[in-house]
Amino acid sequence: MNILCYGDSNTWGFDAKTGERYPRNVRWTGLLQGLMGSEHLIIEEGLNGRTTVFDDIFQWNHTRNGKEYLPTCLMSHKPLDLVIIMLGTNDMKNYFKMDSWAIARGMEALIDQIRGVLSENIPDILILSPPNLSKMSDYAPQFAGAQEKIKNLPVEYKKVAELKNTGFLNITDYITAGDVDGIHIDEAGHRLLAEKLFEYLVNYRKD
Repeated sequence: MNILCYGDSNTWGFDAKTGERYPRNVRWTGLLQGLMGSEHLIIEEGLNGRTTVFDDIFQWNHTRNGKEYLPTCLMSHKPLDLVIIMLGTNDMKNYFKMDSWAIARGMEALIDQIRGVLSENIPDILILSPPNLSKMSDYAPQFAGAQEKIKNLPVEYKKVAELKNTGFLNITDYITAGDVDGIHIDEAGHRLLAEKLFEYLVNYRKD
């Protein structure tokens, strides 16, 4: 099984304590690879600051718009059996002025894009709601109001999953970002996410 994990800094493995990247054996993608075994391939496609479909005007060196890069990514890694999407945290930045309903529309657009690009061999899709936010420090100004938005985001993502007939896993309710910056999950969060996904995929493979 080829599984593409498309996400933001929490998929890339950003370590809020150091500003660097967690080692592969700490990141949830690497841990999931170990749990799944060598007969499966976990493909990491995380990018710091990535949104679903919104252009970040403050980023000058490359796009953070998930919709811009996704077609190239899909074509590069095909054939794919499953695409896991964990995006939405950066969409909650206050300068985008997007509520949870609008962010869910961005997720819906990515689903349509996957099925359009890979129309000859469409993979299954699993939506993950973002980790819950904890008390924020340096990130607080740009994420003002995000604490309220994330309360409704799992509900909106579940609606998208039902509408588009995809899988959905609500991780917001049981994985919370670490206390260093309130945005990024810590080592324990990566481990828990890998375990929850493995549990989901074991049942998925039995269907």
